[in-house]
Amino acid sequence: MSHKATNGGPCSNKILTVDNMNPNVRRVEYAVRGPIVHRALQIEKELKEGVKKPFSEVIKANIGDAHAMGQKPITFLRQVLALCTYPELLEDNKFPDDAKQRARRILQACGGQSVGAYSASQGIECIRQDVARYIEKRDGGIPSNPDNIYLATGASDAITTILKLLVCGEGRTRTGVMISIPQYPLYSAALADLAAVQINYYLDEDNCWSLNMTELKRAVDAAREHCNPRVLCIINPGNPTGQVQSRQCIEDVIRFAKQERLFLMADEVYQDNVYADGCKFHSFKKVLFEMGPEFSDVVEMASFHSTSKCYMGECGFRGGYMEIINMDPEVKAQLTKLVSVRLCPPVPGQALLDLVVNPPLPDEPSYNQFMKERNAVLANLAEKAQLTEQMFNTIPGIICNPVQGAMYTFPRITLPQKAIDKAKELGQVPDMFYCMKLLEEEGICLVPGSGFGQREGTFHFRMTILPPTEKLKVMLQKISEFHRRFTQEFS
Repeated sequence: MSHKATNGGPCSNKILTVDNMNPNVRRVEYAVRGPIVHRALQIEKELKEGVKKPFSEVIKANIGDAHAMGQKPITFLRQVLALCTYPELLEDNKFPDDAKQRARRILQACGGQSVGAYSASQGIECIRQDVARYIEKRDGGIPSNPDNIYLATGASDAITTILKLLVCGEGRTRTGVMISIPQYPLYSAALADLAAVQINYYLDEDNCWSLNMTELKRAVDAAREHCNPRVLCIINPGNPTGQVQSRQCIEDVIRFAKQERLFLMADEVYQDNVYADGCKFHSFKKVLFEMGPEFSDVVEMASFHSTSKCYMGECGFRGGYMEIINMDPEVKAQLTKLVSVRLCPPVPGQALLDLVVNPPLPDEPSYNQFMKERNAVLANLAEKAQLTEQMFNTIPGIICNPVQGAMYTFPRITLPQKAIDKAKELGQVPDMFYCMKLLEEEGICLVPGSGFGQREGTFHFRMTILPPTEKLKVMLQKISEFHRRFTQEFS
């Protein structure tokens, strides 16, 4: 066998080829880690090797990875995790008593008192109980049953698990899933993998990316001609668009789901990331139950949260949960079976989630520092959200809606016809051409709007607001200069 074939190169007698592999996998695309990110990694290597560029570093503003962007971990969270992973530190007087108490409780719930042991597939019971208490407190006392809580490997794992349960049928009976456009590419990727039918409904860019009931109705009616719409996915606060849904909007969505017999999936991972005056996070569950038994006894729903966003930004620990509402008991048994196949979510991630839902109390020694750090992160994000909107709106040819919440901005860019023609000549989507040129000339990695979906004839990019304030200002200035230069070059 040749050296090339041994190391995975082309070989005429391979059992698995691109032609005979799972065709659904070939259809999967995930823009936030797509071609532009691969090129950014190559450029980083080139810089390390001494290749001269017009910049000294690549600023990766393509993904909501807070710690990679310089955000410091919350002390209390890391103290407890350190104690859980190395219990001998419980004898160290440098750690506060409430951190030790949390660590001991978590370890006592682990097999062999070690976070290296498997847990129950649904998650550690005492942590699910804490999640339920957190939800009850968040929602003003509306009950939450720990048996309806499933811990997960981040929210993404839980979302794909629920979609697996929902997808069935063939042809016109194949499950259709309604997703917002622009959308977070997890959804389109998961639907491609499951061979489900993607049903697009468009957010209203001219009204701060609001959700319009007329548009929802248009989308579901059109889809019924070729599939069986069964699921409505909502991201609130929004990714990539940063909007925060009003309570009235959420009520309207719930009524629509009941009327159209749709399973609701509420992606609420940015629930602490609300910045704009007059905006407030309302959980879908809270609104559902406040609408009364006519809705709360009938509408089937799963809601999702994560340790990766909000003030924590602990993406690498892969902690998260989902709560299911009104699921058929027999289906719930199948869900429990399905999650058991992957054994359990990462136990350190479960431990971290427990600290998010069960943070220090006012009478505990870690409380003041915890609140100071938490509030500082959120205040800094709010400041950067406003800064980003203001600076983009000073650039001719860029229009940016207010960043009401989440961690991203999704500005609309005007591209000259010559640039659009040049992109087509190169076989690229115009906003990919724009973003790739920005990367090559300024070292800034953004994601083109085409990776999230957008109305025909419009162009955007998604940029995270996570870089430190001074670096963010530099980045915005570089984008401003590039956009003017790009416009001039192709005019």
